[in-house]
Amino acid sequence: MKPAQVDAYLRRLGAAYPAWPTVEVLRELHLRHLRTVPFENLSIHLGEEIVLEEERLLHKLLDDRRGGFCYELNGSFAALLTALGYEVSLLAARVYGEGDRLGIPYDHMALRVRTVDGGDWLADVGFGAHSHYPLAFGERGEQTDPGGTFRIAEAGPDAAGVRGGDVSARAADLDVLRDGRAVYRLELRPRVLGDFVAGAWWHSTSPRSHFRRSLVCSRLTDDGGRITLSGRRLTLTAPGGQREERELGADDEVLEVYRDRFGLGLARVPEVRKTDGSG
Repeated sequence: MKPAQVDAYLRRLGAAYPAWPTVEVLRELHLRHLRTVPFENLSIHLGEEIVLEEERLLHKLLDDRRGGFCYELNGSFAALLTALGYEVSLLAARVYGEGDRLGIPYDHMALRVRTVDGGDWLADVGFGAHSHYPLAFGERGEQTDPGGTFRIAEAGPDAAGVRGGDVSARAADLDVLRDGRAVYRLELRPRVLGDFVAGAWWHSTSPRSHFRRSLVCSRLTDDGGRITLSGRRLTLTAPGGQREERELGADDEVLEVYRDRFGLGLARVPEVRKTDGSG
């Protein structure tokens, strides 16, 4: 990552260049990322190619001033953290769905980050509503966060009686839980960005992918709430969980919300692309 890209990334987050890659700096950058760079799947419905290469990800985030979904957001954040001196590993995860069944391999990307002042941390700026701050990777008790109560636990079998991950990693897999419910399962083997290409392709093209079936653009608000635009439905969620929803009308109104509330200057309103129901 070039120095100019580091500077541009920090400017977008509204953060100063840190003196040292410490835990406190990581916490600040994590929170600022969630507040500034939206979780969005708009490229899928705008017909834009998603390329998991560092330069392409950074161009989208910094030059086009866009967001992205997990591979793009955590992939870009990993590049920034590495440039700032953190030791970062990309981790593959499978998301729990209905009936506690795990999703596809490389379903999700999260980050294991080591700081100069000790300890490993689970950073994830690409899951939508999740922890506001990194979680202590080695802690097995409850961790209180503005986003809920989280716990990292040794993984047991899923609903089908199968452990996630490949054979050599099965015994070491970890489940990440929020408020007592399993969210996703992590494999501990470090990966590279290219390993996630198949997962990104599936989520972008399969009619079974929820990213293909719906539109989402969401970010954390400064008060700890959340603002989400799903198609033309705007949802404001207060820190206490109270929700206010309204339907937007004309395209100009939708584009104004993307611009003013998410910082996205779109040329046209994205619409869900029809699928043939197969895949």
